[in-house]
Amino acid sequence: ALLSRPAGRLRARRGLAAGPEMHFGFQTVTEEERREKIYQVFESVAKKYDVMNDSMTLGIHRVWKDILMHKMNPSPGTLLLDVAGGTGDIAFRFINYVRSIREQQLQRKLKHHQNLSWQEIFESYQKDKFNSLGDSQVVVCDINREMLKVGKQKAQHLGYSEGLSWVLGNAEELPFDNDKFDVYTIAFGIRNVTRIDLALQEAYRVLKPGGRFLCLEFSHVSNPLLSRLYDLYSFQVIPVLGEVIAGDWKSYQYLVESIRRFPPQEELKAMIEDVGFFKVDYENLNFGIVAIHSGFKL
Repeated sequence: ALLSRPAGRLRARRGLAAGPEMHFGFQTVTEEERREKIYQVFESVAKKYDVMNDSMTLGIHRVWKDILMHKMNPSPGTLLLDVAGGTGDIAFRFINYVRSIREQQLQRKLKHHQNLSWQEIFESYQKDKFNSLGDSQVVVCDINREMLKVGKQKAQHLGYSEGLSWVLGNAEELPFDNDKFDVYTIAFGIRNVTRIDLALQEAYRVLKPGGRFLCLEFSHVSNPLLSRLYDLYSFQVIPVLGEVIAGDWKSYQYLVESIRRFPPQEELKAMIEDVGFFKVDYENLNFGIVAIHSGFKL
């Protein structure tokens, strides 16, 4: 029911012209070239994506994603759209978080009904157990088939199926109707869309009034000394890890360069406000190595 908006306009636009020049890392390319090159990067790294994330960040990316989830604080019944989330990291955390909230609600409910018989308690528990997400749902949308394939395999291996669906789609033209979702998340994905402004417009369009936009992304370090050390690590170590672990130096060289080309915190905040979001703010993590941007559709 959510997949009701065709994604034909973007394909039609692609055929008209190569588009203006833009950056692919430190290279200057056309819009169409950037789109294709980024697709190839993630097709190449999909199978080693999780291992490389752990290696590059020393596992800290897991903490950043946990902080994002606690900032979201979803309640049972929340409908989440996770864009560029092909490997499922945000989706699985969402499911775990909502299940935990539901379990707490059930425990409180049973405590307030001490006079129930054992049979009534058992039946109540079983009923709520089979609805552990309380009608919550997460839709993972990613443009890359290989990333989605990896995410589906992980979901099957980890036992996630309830309240989870996978959709092939472009962040710049989402295949969903207006006003559908309570929360929109994009974690380490927005810097890899070709047109950030279009992705933000789409985020605003598909959110319900009162819905929340959350973006977790690498950002700009404020401390000069830490910035120099971070640059040294990024350019001298990360591509080497990419070659050793994933056999792909160039893709991880691009990922490092793309972080440096990404708009700083205040500039991205202004872009989010420009599409109509209110109460826009951001929280720096680890001195601005990453930041969580937040906004509301009112």
